[in-house]
Amino acid sequence: TLRTVAGFIDPSAGTVTIAGRNVTRLPPNKRDLGIVFQSYALFPHLTVFQNVAFGLERRRVNKAEQTQRVNDALALVDMADFAHRRPAQLSGGQRQRVAVARAIVIEPTLLLMDEPLSNLDAKLRVGMRTEIRRLQQRLGITTLYVTHDHVEALTLSDRIVVMNKGNIEQIGTPEEVFSNPQTPFVADFMGFENRLLAQWSPGANGSGSTVDVAGALLETTHVPA
Repeated sequence: TLRTVAGFIDPSAGTVTIAGRNVTRLPPNKRDLGIVFQSYALFPHLTVFQNVAFGLERRRVNKAEQTQRVNDALALVDMADFAHRRPAQLSGGQRQRVAVARAIVIEPTLLLMDEPLSNLDAKLRVGMRTEIRRLQQRLGITTLYVTHDHVEALTLSDRIVVMNKGNIEQIGTPEEVFSNPQTPFVADFMGFENRLLAQWSPGANGSGSTVDVAGALLETTHVPA
């Protein structure tokens, strides 16, 4: 799905619309997207500053504006002091911050993030979750974030779309999806391990009902209004 939105794969049906604009037939570089890849995809031979400036150079932004915008982006992710280092001289968390800076410096209409924290250890993931949420709220950029981690989904999202093999299982706020999963797949994704299968049967003459839970029968009684 993310690769289709980005323009790397053509959809088999339907259209891709971003901010009201049909971009289905446009190449990735014409869709006004910022992308943070799972592997960061930084250029090893370029400095941090040059990596972040790459998108601006492709857009032929003048040098003075490039410098200002790159410095601002690095400051936002607390990497201003590392501008002249190369990716090999950075930790995983620092490389992640540079990748985010490179994506936001072009001021995209839509920011795509493809499991950006999956290569970090547990402690770094917690810190970066907070940083990404803070940054997204500050900049106000609509962000499409792909993750297989339900904690990330609940922590970072305003709305969650749970997908299974290309099909949408449920859409809702984090509270809605967590509190009321609509399918067994969604319940599994949310981490529920105490799910019980039950069979409901109506009672005779509408007098109540019976629920069979793992062989145990629970009877309910109809209470007149």
